[in-house]
Amino acid sequence: MSAARKFEDGGAFLGVERSITGRRWRTRETDLGLVEAFRRRFSLPEIAARLMAARGITLDDAEAFLFPTLKTHFPDPSTFTDMDEAARVIEDAIVSGRSCAVFADYDVDGGSSGAQLVRYFRARGRDLKIYVPDRMTEGYGPSALAFERLKADGVELVITVDCGAAAEGPLNAAADMGLDVVVLDHHLMGGPPPRARAVVNPNRMDDRSGHGALTAAGVVLVTMAAVNREARRRGSPGANHLPDLIQMLDLAAIGTVCDVAPLTGFNRAIVSQGLKVLRAGKNIGMVALAESAGRQGQATVYDFGFVLGPRINAGGRVGDASLATRLLSTEDPEEARELAATLEALNQERRAREAEMLADAETAAIAEAEQRSVVIVGSHRWHPGVIGIAAGRLKDRLHKPTIVLGGVSEHEPAKGSGRSTPGVNLGAAVSAAKEAGLLINGGGHAAAAGLTVEWDKVDALKDFLSGKLEGELAASEGEARALTIDAMGGVGAVDVGLIDALDQIGPYGQGHPEPLFALTSVRVSFAKVVKEEHVRFTLEDARGAKVSGIAFRAMKSPLGEALMKKDVLYHAAVRVKKNEWNGTVRAEVEIVDLAVA
Repeated sequence: MSAARKFEDGGAFLGVERSITGRRWRTRETDLGLVEAFRRRFSLPEIAARLMAARGITLDDAEAFLFPTLKTHFPDPSTFTDMDEAARVIEDAIVSGRSCAVFADYDVDGGSSGAQLVRYFRARGRDLKIYVPDRMTEGYGPSALAFERLKADGVELVITVDCGAAAEGPLNAAADMGLDVVVLDHHLMGGPPPRARAVVNPNRMDDRSGHGALTAAGVVLVTMAAVNREARRRGSPGANHLPDLIQMLDLAAIGTVCDVAPLTGFNRAIVSQGLKVLRAGKNIGMVALAESAGRQGQATVYDFGFVLGPRINAGGRVGDASLATRLLSTEDPEEARELAATLEALNQERRAREAEMLADAETAAIAEAEQRSVVIVGSHRWHPGVIGIAAGRLKDRLHKPTIVLGGVSEHEPAKGSGRSTPGVNLGAAVSAAKEAGLLINGGGHAAAAGLTVEWDKVDALKDFLSGKLEGELAASEGEARALTIDAMGGVGAVDVGLIDALDQIGPYGQGHPEPLFALTSVRVSFAKVVKEEHVRFTLEDARGAKVSGIAFRAMKSPLGEALMKKDVLYHAAVRVKKNEWNGTVRAEVEIVDLAVA
């Protein structure tokens, strides 16, 4: 590991051993020679060059990092196990006109994956039926009953996206009924692939592609490239006018961002180029959704993750699970507006249910965190559509892997959704619990997992997972509670010029997070609660320089109480944001943490 990646030795940054939110602040070492080399070679502002050096970017990697192109990063599809066979099966179906359907998961990654395939088939002159399971009645992933329905509807080939890799029973049933299935997935696999015409998953044990960080949306993008290549090889009808996959990069990008994949390498290229497609307004569904949300200004990664993503997810959480795929694949402006309005309303409903559930869950979760390595709380009254969001919120507060259970009734099995802390592989532990007979179903990846469990086995599950993950949690506890500060500065340094400099080394996301700055020795000169949970504020330094900003959901944490005190001197950890409104552009900050100075 290079010196630039090491964290500074000695005490906590600015002496903050335990902040208002319970975190230890730290910063990274910086190779000043590398900083100067970045500045000279790429004409970068000093702050951008410092951030690159501190985050471990080498001089050899810098150009690919700063200018992430698909040409540089796009993998050879044939390096993925089963990809060539998947391409042959799909191209056969397109050429012969077989009836096909996409079976998509109900989250953003599944919806954007399904929409890519619907658009691809349409561009090839074929229809692709959409099947998304109902979260409440069918649960996650394929089922024998779903395959029976598709078979009865005349479907001959099913392409599962963002699911299917662990659906051994349902895929056996599909094979027995003569239904062809191609699986395009990315979830962890602990054993051999299920029976299918092809199982493409960079996380299957015999895959050597080296692209395990891809989401399903990324896997689908590579698969469409493989099908295009197969069509050209055969000289299929229309092979000279195959779909332009560049125009679907916004779909691959939103799946990548919302599934919290690391924005490095190929993923970084997908998101960087996908933002350009999003800004061009090519997908009328996304345009309609942004308009219904009141979003203005140039689209950013924030829009993928916090504006469009939650609304796309809302259909699968509390409404019609197929809404996301339908919205992202439609080419009818009126349908797009109607679907966007429906998702906006469902998102409001989702937020109300989430707030109610969080209030109930928080007390129980705090008590659990004092006793176990893994926090598991639940109630049959909690809607399964919002348990994942609740798990993420509680994990961020408690700094422990958290699973929230919900259900239809006390007589039905619980549905669970979990979120993990850095260095703790929750998905693998959940898969182990399934192997141990504690779960009806379960799996996921390192950062997130889903499961189905009988209520009377929840206590045994708590013991199993806490024992399984105790060592990983102990080893990574410092990482989970650490807050890495990228640079220190004064209030007067927060301006649009700083944001423009930072934009030169974006996009930001998992693996390359937005920079955090420490504003030292500031007071809160103004604070106001907004919508009962956020806090609007103004920070002021000793020279009288001021900057405004917001702390999201602060009133649900100790941060809110601290912001309401105007006589305390703080160090503030902030992200800088560009606020565009009515033609005016100004810099603001988003509070992440506070520490008494």
